[in-house]
This record gives sequence, C-alpha cells and structure tokens, in this order.
Amino acid sequence: MTTAPPAGPGDIIKTAPGPSSSRPPSRRKLTGRALTRALPVSPAVILLLLFLAGPIGYCAYIAFTDLQLTGQAESSFVGFDNFRKAFGDEAFLNAVWLTLVFTVVSSLIGQNTIGLALASLMQRASKPVRTVTGAIVITAWVLPEVVAAFLLYAFFRREGTLNAVLDFLHLPAQNWMYTLPILAVSFANVWRGTAFSMLVYSAALNEIPKEITEAAEVDGAGGWRRMWHITLPMIRRSIGTNLMLNTLQTLSVFGLIWVMTRGGPGNRSQTLPLFMYEQAFQKSMIGYGTAVALLLLVVGSLFSLVYMRLLRTEV
Repeated sequence: MTTAPPAGPGDIIKTAPGPSSSRPPSRRKLTGRALTRALPVSPAVILLLLFLAGPIGYCAYIAFTDLQLTGQAESSFVGFDNFRKAFGDEAFLNAVWLTLVFTVVSSLIGQNTIGLALASLMQRASKPVRTVTGAIVITAWVLPEVVAAFLLYAFFRREGTLNAVLDFLHLPAQNWMYTLPILAVSFANVWRGTAFSMLVYSAALNEIPKEITEAAEVDGAGGWRRMWHITLPMIRRSIGTNLMLNTLQTLSVFGLIWVMTRGGPGNRSQTLPLFMYEQAFQKSMIGYGTAVALLLLVVGSLFSLVYMRLLRTEV
C-alpha cells in the first residue's frame, strides 16, 4: 500500500469545490426575498387600490358616458363628447379662469408670501410676540371650513365688519360680495390657510446655520440681500413642497366658496369644483360633471409634476 508524499511548500493544494459565498442568489430566492419585503406594505397598497385608484378609474369611465341622475333608463358610451362640450362651454372656460385667479392670488401669492413673511418676522420677535401671533394664525387654520366661511361672510358682507371699519375711518364702503366676489373668497382662503405656510417656513428657517447669516451681516449684506441670496436658495426645497401642497389644496376648495357666495353673483366666483357640482348634482349630468372633475385632476397632476421637478433640482 502506497501513500502520497506530503505536499511541499511549492506545491499547489487542490481542494474539492465547496459552496461559494460569492455565488449570486438564485431567482427563486430573490423572488421570495422581494415578497417578504413587500408583505408588510401590502395592506396599505390594497387599501390605496381599493379606495383611491378604484374610484378614480370608475370616474374616468363615467366621464366618457352620458350618465344622468334622473330621466334616463341606462347610460351609453359617448367618447370624448363631454370633453368637447366642456371646451366649447363659456361657463366652463369662465370657471377655469376663475380657478386660476383664485389659486394664484390665494395660494401662490397670498399664503406663500405672507407665510414666509410671518415666519421671518417671528424668528426675530420676542417669545411672547411669537406665541400670540402663532396662536392667532393657527386658530384660523384649525377652525372648521364652514365656521371660517360664515365668519368671513360676516366680515365682507355689506353690513359686515370691514365696511364698519371703513365707515369709522370715513372711507367709502364696498359691497365686497357683489363687486369683488372672487377676490373676497381669495382673501378668505389666505386668512384661513396661511398658518400652514408659516409653519413650513418656520421649520425651514430654523435649519439655516446661524454662522452663514452672521457672516453675511459682517460682509455688509442687508436684509433683502440676505433673503434673496442666502435664505431663499437654502429653503428652495421647502418652498417647492409648500407650493405643491398649497396649490393642490386650493384647487379643491369647495365649502369656503359655497358658503360665502355659492359661486355668485351669477358665476363670478364659480371655480371648477363649484361648476362640477352644479353640472353633476343640480343639473343631474353626472357624466359631464365627472369629465370636469377629471380635467381638474389633470390640472392638479400637471402642477404636481412641475413642483416635483423643482424638488428634484439640487440646491
């Protein structure tokens, strides 16, 4: 019986191939791992599909039909007739214009600008002033929409608080709900929603390092130059987030305008949500009203895409 000589220092020892730790996992293992990770979020996904994607899909289907609430046995598919009717309807085009005015005045300019101004001023104010101002602004935000609408209606009406103040100052009074209804509801939305912008910008301003602003003051930069060249670029992502959330909320405002003016006088404050409600539930044209709602959803999606593009841009 012979035995193999022991291996020398220069010999290469060959061992039997064993399981390699660097071997990529099989497809079955990857699939099982992905399913395991997706399991905790599956209930939320199912709920979103059931209560969000499902109704949106059903509304998209209704928008292509002539469904009515009354006087109809069954609905039929009409294609793009509802959308062609909308773009040829002067009342719809008027609602689109008023919606843009309401959104720009109350959200992009009003809530955004005043919220940033309040946040900047409160950062330099004393603690009692910050507490009182924050409490007043946030109270308007937490009030129910119907309650806020009645308060603002009492403020802007002919015999309301605003005209009483103007009369006390010997200034001419105005019938705000008749002469400037879209501006009245825009100012009302500013009063109610500015608190959200103030809170967003207060958190963003607190994240700016004090060393940067102090260095700018030493270099002789004034308040406006610091705001334009330092503050705004550093809170750019917060501005984009705030604009997106405010715009989407403003596009869907219904109760505030309905309680104050009901879209009137005439249709001078009738935004798209009110026009959609009138067509669908007052005139019983569910298909046409749903088509308008789908167009409003598209408008909100376009705004969201623009803001998401801004959010992806690095400062």
